[in-house]
Amino acid sequence: MQSWSSRLGVILAVTGSAVGLGNFLRFPGLVAEHGGAFIIPYAVAFVVIGMPIAWMEWTMGRAGGARGTAAVPGVMRVLGGRPLYGYLGALAPAIPVFLCGFYLFVEAWCLAYAWKYLVGSAPGATDALPSFVAWIGAGQEHGHLLGHGAADLWTCTCIVVAINLLIIWYGVAKGIERVCTWGMPLLIAIALAMLVRVLTLEPVEGRSVLQGLAAMWEPRDMAAKLSEGKVWLDAAGQIFFTLSVGIGTITTYAAYMKRDDDVALSGLTAASGNEFCEVALGGMIAVPAVFVFLGGAYAQYTGSSIAMGFFALPGVFEHMPGGRLFGFLFFFLLFIAAITSSISMLQPSMAFFEEALGWSRRRAVALLAAVVLVGLGTVMWGSRDTVAIDTINFWAGTLGIAVVALVTTLVFAWAWGSDAGIAELRRGAEIGLPPGLAVCMRWITPVLLLVILAWFAWGELASLRQDKGLLLALWRDRGAQLAAGWMLATFALYLWIAHRGMARWNALAAKEPA
Repeated sequence: MQSWSSRLGVILAVTGSAVGLGNFLRFPGLVAEHGGAFIIPYAVAFVVIGMPIAWMEWTMGRAGGARGTAAVPGVMRVLGGRPLYGYLGALAPAIPVFLCGFYLFVEAWCLAYAWKYLVGSAPGATDALPSFVAWIGAGQEHGHLLGHGAADLWTCTCIVVAINLLIIWYGVAKGIERVCTWGMPLLIAIALAMLVRVLTLEPVEGRSVLQGLAAMWEPRDMAAKLSEGKVWLDAAGQIFFTLSVGIGTITTYAAYMKRDDDVALSGLTAASGNEFCEVALGGMIAVPAVFVFLGGAYAQYTGSSIAMGFFALPGVFEHMPGGRLFGFLFFFLLFIAAITSSISMLQPSMAFFEEALGWSRRRAVALLAAVVLVGLGTVMWGSRDTVAIDTINFWAGTLGIAVVALVTTLVFAWAWGSDAGIAELRRGAEIGLPPGLAVCMRWITPVLLLVILAWFAWGELASLRQDKGLLLALWRDRGAQLAAGWMLATFALYLWIAHRGMARWNALAAKEPA
């Protein structure tokens, strides 16, 4: 089995998997939408859902690695004690591959924007604000993203796919660890430079950076906001998204650690590094800059990472002194963040293919490339008004992650046992664990996850009654049907692969860790 070359390497890799587009685009949009009141449910979700699940995945991954398995379905089978958990675990590596169906596409947008700023042909406010898709030449009038003149899109997408597969090809230590060891410090350096530039902006038409920060953090309408279910759902969804829990990455990464390596402090350090990038860097770069230069118009970009990053910020950089340079730095920052996240989305499937099928890395990379390229093709062919992207984002990125997180808590706290799990978490721990952690993991976290899933279901039913929503889109829209069909076919493939690997994992379950 592969292994990390250093403890810092695994921490940076896990932090890199968490630090992505959600930190610099999605989080600022949500805070701008809900105001400072959003930080309260966000902090609650981090403490009682995000961090406990992250520790569960770190612990289960290291324990699974000690028993000879790095694939999430194998870890679930070995620790859960039943083949059923292995089949349920097949959803974990499938979810990030689903997300790559559009994440790599957005990653290509970041690269395209960075290149345009570098060569001096980036769009200005009047070009970028109406339609980013029109700028990249996709030809929305064709009903998909393969219209005439999509050269920029094709080129950047091919480059992004090639880079990701090449890094995965080189493996854990020589590929993922090396990229994150260099990429994460570079990302933070660029983000700090951007933050300094934003905080030193001169007022525009009486709008100052301090007013922009107040618009972002002021807890306006506190009581009303905290009584809205959407605020809590958005907070929980952001915690899932930003910590990379529920997608198998942490479990797979931790499986490459040594038996007595610390996971308690390592998990907390990785989560803290992500929160610093999200709250102190991402939140304080985008929103104040957009507020200063766009004023009241900035409200239309809140709540949407695409609108905030690809529609609003080009208009900001057009008017900002040195905007071309900082536009390049910002979108190159997004590209680095996206790369460190997307490679982490692919590694769980690589471990799964190699282990369950007994394949070489070459054959596993070939299968992974085929699955991802079909997904990208589905999104590009089926997207009119981003319906295919919205479909994948909801069913995989929102609902699917919550389901995998719930399965993780059930295996850790009930099938494996919270006592055994906590004892494993304490092995080699360099910090003390908070009191009541076992109770939180056994009861509070799974109950809150069930509440979140119930809220999701209720919201979708409410949309159905109003003759809208993504469930209804499955019956009416070609893009939604193509996206759903690809996800179902891929999950069926993953279930078959899990079945192929079950004999190996059954044998491992009968052995004690070395």
